[in-house]
Amino acid sequence: MLQVTDLTLRIAGRTLVDHASVMIPEGARVGIVGRNGTGKTTFFKAVAGDIGPDDGDIYLPKGARFGRVAQEAPSGPDSLLDRVLAADTERTALLAEAETATDPERIGDIHMRLVDIDAHTAPSRAARILSGLGFDAEAQQRPCSSFSGGWRMRVALAAVLFAEPDLLLLDEPTNHLDLEGTLWLQDYLARYPRTVLVISHDRDLLDASVDHILHFDQSKFVLYRGNFTSFDRQRREKLALDVKAKKKQDDEKEKLQVFINRFKAKASKAKQAQSRVKRLEKMETISVSIENDVPPFYIPPYDKPLAPPLVALDRVSTGYGDKIILKKLSLSLAPDERIGLLGANGNGKSTLSKLLAGELQAMEGTMTASSRMKVGYFAQHTVEGLKLDETPYQHIRTRMPSTAGEAQVRGRVARIGFSGARADVPVKSLSGGEKARLAMGLAVFEAPHLLILDEPTNHLDIDSRAALVDALNEFEGAVILVSHDRHLLDACADELWLVQHGTVKPFDGTLEDYQKIVLRAARGDPEPKTAAAPSTAKRVSPSTLRHKLKEIETLMAKLEPELSRLDTELADPGLYARDPDKAAKLAKKRADLGQAHGEAEELWLEVSQSLASAEAAQ
Repeated sequence: MLQVTDLTLRIAGRTLVDHASVMIPEGARVGIVGRNGTGKTTFFKAVAGDIGPDDGDIYLPKGARFGRVAQEAPSGPDSLLDRVLAADTERTALLAEAETATDPERIGDIHMRLVDIDAHTAPSRAARILSGLGFDAEAQQRPCSSFSGGWRMRVALAAVLFAEPDLLLLDEPTNHLDLEGTLWLQDYLARYPRTVLVISHDRDLLDASVDHILHFDQSKFVLYRGNFTSFDRQRREKLALDVKAKKKQDDEKEKLQVFINRFKAKASKAKQAQSRVKRLEKMETISVSIENDVPPFYIPPYDKPLAPPLVALDRVSTGYGDKIILKKLSLSLAPDERIGLLGANGNGKSTLSKLLAGELQAMEGTMTASSRMKVGYFAQHTVEGLKLDETPYQHIRTRMPSTAGEAQVRGRVARIGFSGARADVPVKSLSGGEKARLAMGLAVFEAPHLLILDEPTNHLDIDSRAALVDALNEFEGAVILVSHDRHLLDACADELWLVQHGTVKPFDGTLEDYQKIVLRAARGDPEPKTAAAPSTAKRVSPSTLRHKLKEIETLMAKLEPELSRLDTELADPGLYARDPDKAAKLAKKRADLGQAHGEAEELWLEVSQSLASAEAAQ
């Protein structure tokens, strides 16, 4: 599907990609990973044709359609549903032509083509996508202009998903989504029928939705088969082997150099010494790719613990102006509780966060908290409130006592991740991840007893997210988490609260249980029955099911060698240059066989479960 040969990309004189090559097979779902600043978004721009490569080639099959989320949020008077439907330009053009066409033959062709592209189901397909991203039936009929920028970016995502391009490019698609939208997107991408390239730092999305990982490493591309967990294991194994090989080579170099230094001046040993010089010169140095560790997140410990509860709500209602968002809340928070908030955007998670942080007042009821309690609150407005022309040093300097010396201030700035020259870079020149790190450092500056984090992982790469998890798990105070990053919630939250229908209640289940509820609702599936009704369906005997399993296993055994052979052929980087038509046919065959193998695996699991149930019933 996508062939990249000897690609070089430079931005402002800096080489991001240096003579890198990769072949993405048709139908592959590829997660693109690498530290911030390694050139992932620049690569997308080159694939889309926004910028030209400094060297090398990017090849897409003729006629292949690519799609990506529009950079500007859609607006205007048209409804969300109409905006998404318009993304299918062929359908839109055919429907418009059908209104004016007079030639009977042409009218027939138009309607045949509309049937071919399944145009009559388009409204329901568009509605399902919008529903999965958080828009109910009423919202889908509202004009785009009535929504905020973040919600309109969801519409842009819905539009490109509905268009189903041959090559789908997604750059951090979950940044504008809540947990519910993220879970739906993971499920949607896992079943996407064409090729996907997705830049993401969300480990769960990369585990659930992709079958390849493209790693940007030292200005090169390395393509791994499997999801993120598989990639991480393979990379660590390779690193261990590289370290071992490099040590062996370094030892050999040292021995050669010792011999050269000792005998180069002796006539009797001159030839041997010269031979070793040549051998040393020809030895290709083994490089070990070890990415620099990210700075840890520093959360200063509070001086004295507080007696429980930290906060108690007794029939509290709150909201904005005279509009109540949450009503009759009766909750308490212990000094060491770790709470993850669930619930779709708009249900009040941020409202509850602001109430607990003291940014909103109770409109009814009683809220009590220790007068000595300090709260650290991180949200998007914390990042937006940074002063663009000031440096991290200046932001911290204003928070510290006037008696604090230069070394003290710079030491504190370094602790939050800005050592050396980075401490004096204006905020406007920092990356998104660095801005988030600075905002986090300011949020926890006063050593809080309660830490409230509203989407803290936006713009953080995978390693920085891992560093945040470590810091939160070392923190001894209470934590309230709002996040679309399931890995963060899994690692740090001990209890889940569901914010829904104007109230907040403990969720009796796991995140996996919640994911099933979200996906069931998005697909319109009925609620599972608590007690199964007697079935009149014909029971299938265990022997029949065992025979079916053998048939499926035989099919999979036939497919696997052919898949392996095709993977070997497609791994040849010169294939597209020599014979692009053959490469395209092989890639198409690989995609078809891969889909058949995947369907066989799913059927095998289904039959296996049926067999287990049938055997248990005997």
